[in-house]
Amino acid sequence: MEELFKQVVDWYMANINYFTVTLLMAIESSFIPFPSEIIIPPAAYKAANGDLNVYLVVVFGTLGAIIGALFNYYLAKFLGQKLLLKFADTRFARMMLMDRAAVEKAEKYFEKNGNISTLIGRLVPGIRQLISIPAGLVSMNLKNFILYTMIGSGIWNIILALLGYFFYSQKERLEMYYHEITYIMLGLGALYVAYLIYNGFKKNKKAEA
Repeated sequence: MEELFKQVVDWYMANINYFTVTLLMAIESSFIPFPSEIIIPPAAYKAANGDLNVYLVVVFGTLGAIIGALFNYYLAKFLGQKLLLKFADTRFARMMLMDRAAVEKAEKYFEKNGNISTLIGRLVPGIRQLISIPAGLVSMNLKNFILYTMIGSGIWNIILALLGYFFYSQKERLEMYYHEITYIMLGLGALYVAYLIYNGFKKNKKAEA
């Protein structure tokens, strides 16, 4: 697997263009793990040398992210939802205090918070690819899903493009800035989760009162 990954990376480095940026970003955004930091920065560096346009690198990178996200969305929508509802009807699910009512409650929650969850999720490493799955499970409004996926992915791609454009030739600085930004995004995700927990706790308190 590691050898295959290396071959793909070597092929990409030798064939960086708008199509390959779109293709690999679609793969990165699906359930196949492929880091975006080895896709956008090299393409942006190539743009800095005049071989590509950095704005188009961001545009096609974001287009690829949307394609991959839609793949996960429909996979979860047509397969995951049916399997989840079937599982909710089993005795084992009831032993886990899970039933159709709980599934419907989760669906309503994501319907209410899906927009911001999708946007924030696209910015958090490790969550970026996965956030499309609950969106598909609850059949999140497709226009909103695409819009917030585009915004979140666009912001992330702009960050990576800026790093590649200005620092790709300085590998140590590039890695340092990338790690710092990753920590910031993880912190942002943690703050959002903490907010959701606090908000849910607050609502439960009000309901009890």
